[in-house]
Amino acid sequence: MPRNYLITGGAGFIGANTADRLLCAGHSVVVLDDFSRAGTELNYSWLERQHATGLSVIRADVREAGGAWCEAVAGADVVLHLAGQVAVTTSVTNPRTDFEINALGTFNVLEAARAAARPPIVIYSSTNKVYGKMSDVEVVEHECRYSYRDLANGVGEDRPLDFYSPYGCSKGAGDQYVVDYARIYGMQTVVFRQSCIYGPRQFGIEDQGWLAWFAIRALLGRGVTVYGDGKQVRDALFVDDLVSAFTQAVDRIDVASGQAYNLGGGPRNTVSLLELIDLLGRRFGKPLAHRFDDWRPGDQKVFIADIGKAERELAWRPIIGVEQGVERMLQWLDANRSEVETVIGVS
Repeated sequence: MPRNYLITGGAGFIGANTADRLLCAGHSVVVLDDFSRAGTELNYSWLERQHATGLSVIRADVREAGGAWCEAVAGADVVLHLAGQVAVTTSVTNPRTDFEINALGTFNVLEAARAAARPPIVIYSSTNKVYGKMSDVEVVEHECRYSYRDLANGVGEDRPLDFYSPYGCSKGAGDQYVVDYARIYGMQTVVFRQSCIYGPRQFGIEDQGWLAWFAIRALLGRGVTVYGDGKQVRDALFVDDLVSAFTQAVDRIDVASGQAYNLGGGPRNTVSLLELIDLLGRRFGKPLAHRFDDWRPGDQKVFIADIGKAERELAWRPIIGVEQGVERMLQWLDANRSEVETVIGVS
């Protein structure tokens, strides 16, 4: 059944990929974005070229309540709230802006939805950072990676929340508001605590989107800085698989409403920084130059999501493995090199 979707941050990396999938499936999509992030104008222009009908845009900021964007929320069947300040380092430098975008912006979206005559489904893009550094969890060091000593399936949703860094606090506040609006107001809301998402149309930068950043630097023949020792491990989820989780949550909203799901590649799709450097070196036939610097605040040595709850309740699981996904991302980057250089520069 065709639905009306509103995607906050809809011109971003995840938003543009999601909008494209939904439009291809016959749904209508309103992209809500303030277009402040580099690459969003290019992403939206691409969507316009791909889709002659069903797509519209509102240029607005979720920090500013009221107006056309709130009216658009009221007219939606589903709101995918993807807009956010996404870098831990930026949150440390400017915590007020981080709070206003992530916490206040999420509150504004929820209130706009609650005010609707028929409140839409709200799906919120949260983060694994809500679990903090998890310093009590035993970690084992190997030659090129860290691993959990005991959490064979990764971190489950029963793990206590422990916000660390302004980014963890602001996203965590939004996370808990979204869960609570289902309990208190009976709204249909879902939280996805996402691990590392990567794929086409991701203009990764040093502070955020590290898989894409490393891939871009390798493609352009430039080096990277590794913060920490490079053995940090994340479970990586290709963006197409994330979009499938969004659509499955909507289709199974009677089960998913009020729930939080850890969403990543899971134990089968993990990679360390050093392993990605090695993979890219083999792909391009020459080592990716890199140097080391101090650890960043709040960085986890390991985060691997236990995705069992999403598998059971949403009938969802990742399809695309890390090597296949990185190759698909590299092919897109190579085919769109001029756009990439325009967005991130070539220094």
